[in-house]
Amino acid sequence: MKNKLYMGCFITLEGIEGVGKSTQLAFISDYLKQKNIPVTITREPGGTPISEAIRQLLLAPALTQEKISAETELLLFFAARAQHIDTVIRPALRRGDWVICDRFTEASYAYQGGGRGIDVAFIRDLQQWIQKDLTVDCVLLLDAPVELALGRTRCRHQPDRIEAETQAFFNRARATYLARAKQKANRYHIIDASLSVPEVTSQIQHVLERLIRLVY
Repeated sequence: MKNKLYMGCFITLEGIEGVGKSTQLAFISDYLKQKNIPVTITREPGGTPISEAIRQLLLAPALTQEKISAETELLLFFAARAQHIDTVIRPALRRGDWVICDRFTEASYAYQGGGRGIDVAFIRDLQQWIQKDLTVDCVLLLDAPVELALGRTRCRHQPDRIEAETQAFFNRARATYLARAKQKANRYHIIDASLSVPEVTSQIQHVLERLIRLVY
């Protein structure tokens, strides 16, 4: 990691709905700041005004009367990602920040690849075109059984368009995440998100401690 093209470190949080990414994102931000490490916190889709506008298109339940095709959905995610990378992620990494992003390209493989059934080769081509030399240093996959995770999120608020998907959809997405974690074990860290918040936090802190030793 010390010979990377960028000075900073790029960490993404992945997982299906209801695994507690927002809670752990706040912990990671506070933990790194306590270590005097500059941090940029962001999310996908979103992170910039243009990307946030695309997020509204993608997630708004009101759009369900016009079905968004799987291909349109994927391309909108990558359009938001292109703007996000150029406007937020690359500049932050170049100045030495640790960028912590709530979801990134792995979500496209899980949700549009596994969930929607889009050809992985097509997603890979888009990734190479949009990301170019940009790679993620560490993927924190917060994993929990689908029934448990969805039970958490659906009791909190009205689900958005993607949260309202079927359990079968999320089973496919979760299976894709876990399969990719096995393929990319050098970057993926599976976090057992079925445990209590302090126990999940402890797992993530252990990963962060190792990352800090590698970088510094």
